[in-house]
Amino acid sequence: MKIGVSSYSFSQLVESGAMGPLGAISMAKEMGFEVIEFAGLTPPEGMSALDFAPVVREACATAGLPIVNYTIPADLLCGSDGKLDAEIRRLCDEGRVAEALGAPGMRHDAGWGFPQGHPGPKSFEAALPRMAEGCRAVTEFAAARGIRTMVENHGYFCQDSERVEKLIEAVGHPNFGALIDLGNFMCADEDPALAVGRLAPYAFHVHVKDFHWKSGSAPDPGEGWFPTRAGNRLRGAIVGHGEVPVAQCLRVLKEAGFDGVLSLEFEGIEDPVKGITIGLANLRRAVEEVCGAA
Repeated sequence: MKIGVSSYSFSQLVESGAMGPLGAISMAKEMGFEVIEFAGLTPPEGMSALDFAPVVREACATAGLPIVNYTIPADLLCGSDGKLDAEIRRLCDEGRVAEALGAPGMRHDAGWGFPQGHPGPKSFEAALPRMAEGCRAVTEFAAARGIRTMVENHGYFCQDSERVEKLIEAVGHPNFGALIDLGNFMCADEDPALAVGRLAPYAFHVHVKDFHWKSGSAPDPGEGWFPTRAGNRLRGAIVGHGEVPVAQCLRVLKEAGFDGVLSLEFEGIEDPVKGITIGLANLRRAVEEVCGAA
């Protein structure tokens, strides 16, 4: 398994102005990551993401840091003013950005649920045919360009492993699989190891994220925490400091035959450089424990 990092981990630095749009590349290389994943692009003013992608690709090539994935938001239920064809076209345009980056994979969301006041059934099963149609159209477009697409357990509505599995099976295309985020299952109050066991056969890519957890019956802990689907509380943690059984999840993935990239994702309230550095050291130890030296 290769250890990479998501550019999302550096978002605090980018948003504060402490890091430029290409800063994550050199810092990730200095920290010792083998590959990098981009959670969207932040092009300079006056430049589109498609125009900026070759610049990012060249910078990564110069640094010797391959791009492994391109991660973007999507909503096949409500996005693009609720017009499925328009949202598919938008995602195909993002596929062109992934192609310009030279990324072999692209992750997009499926849906965040029906809008308030939606008439008729509001269940996941009711939404499944539309989401599957959209995912299939995007992956067919991407497959022609050598890019695999995937859905992540993300966004509450399509977050627990059973729902993600149903979507992948409904799409029924070999170019479409799962981006498994070890921590995100906790947002749907699901045990990460059990969930990884269900989705491991579909894994194209993995995010290693950690969370601190508090019961929803306890007092609200305040700033930095957010609710799970069942009303418990989570806060982003340094990998290895939270409740996610990282080594156990990696062992399950290994036994299922996964030998791809583990992208570290840090979204804690600690200093990002310190949080990423500590998390990388902890992840390396977990990989060594499960697979031998990383």
